Amino acid sequence: MEAKAIAKFVRVSPRKAGQVAGLVRGKSVGEALAILKYTSQKPAGIIAKVIESAMANAENNHDMDKDKLYVAEVYANQGPTMKRFMPRAMGRATTIRKRTSHIGVVLKEK
Repeated sequence: MEAKAIAKFVRVSPRKAGQVAGLVRGKSVGEALAILKYTSQKPAGIIAKVIESAMANAENNHDMDKDKLYVAEVYANQGPTMKRFMPRAMGRATTIRKRTSHIGVVLKEK
């Protein structure tokens, strides 16, 4: 039995989110939330919200015990990139890529 939650089109780059996701992969839910609480990077709060959502899904939809849950999978896939332009010298312009990501969490019971 597994419970999933996905946050789509999150305005954080998938590389940064993937680094934070690696901190909690395989940990129990309580330990993962404690680690994310004291991680000072932006994706930590987003991943914590997705874990809490997956926990609620497990408890309400699948009748799983929240004390036995652990983070089986956590991933940050690349979403669409917003392209913006910034003026530069001599009439030129450069592209600024504002990356988005899809962050997913799968919780399983021990």
